[in-house]
Amino acid sequence: MNATVLGRDLLQVAFEHAPCAIVVTRNRRVLECNHAFCDLFGYEKQKLIGQLMLKLYPSYADFKSIGDLRYKDLLQNKKCIDERFMRNSRGEVFWTKTIGNTLTPDAPFELAVWSFMKINVGRDKSNDLTMRELEVSSYIANGHTCKEIGRMLHISHRTVEAHRAKIMKKLGCRNTAELVSKIIQLED
Repeated sequence: MNATVLGRDLLQVAFEHAPCAIVVTRNRRVLECNHAFCDLFGYEKQKLIGQLMLKLYPSYADFKSIGDLRYKDLLQNKKCIDERFMRNSRGEVFWTKTIGNTLTPDAPFELAVWSFMKINVGRDKSNDLTMRELEVSSYIANGHTCKEIGRMLHISHRTVEAHRAKIMKKLGCRNTAELVSKIIQLED
């Protein structure tokens, strides 16, 4: 009996202090999470328990579309791996590698375990951007339109479009998806 108790305590300690961010979800709500998960997303544990994972996505559209895709993967394979944008408590968007396992194969989201790892890439290109371009790029990475950015920075949306074009050229981007991906990498 004592070994069982010790074994359970040891498993709990291992979970809480694992070096990777781990969350257990029930129907996409946080059931349990470890310290690394709280640190990654910038929330205290009690602010996450019982909350929909939606809280950690950049938008409802991302929550829904990624959920639809991962549900199908888990239904077929019981496991899924992807890279996606997530959002921390300060509203900052960042890129993660996410791995999920379902514990209920017939209803994949009923009970699942997920790990998240922030993808860090060097800042070598950020030195090429001006302070204003870095400022504009952070708004772009967080999904704001040129008009919204213009209003927030008290400049015209045409000026924001010009900054956006310069940023795209400096970072060697061909489309918006590449641009956002590279901006996220610069912010790490």
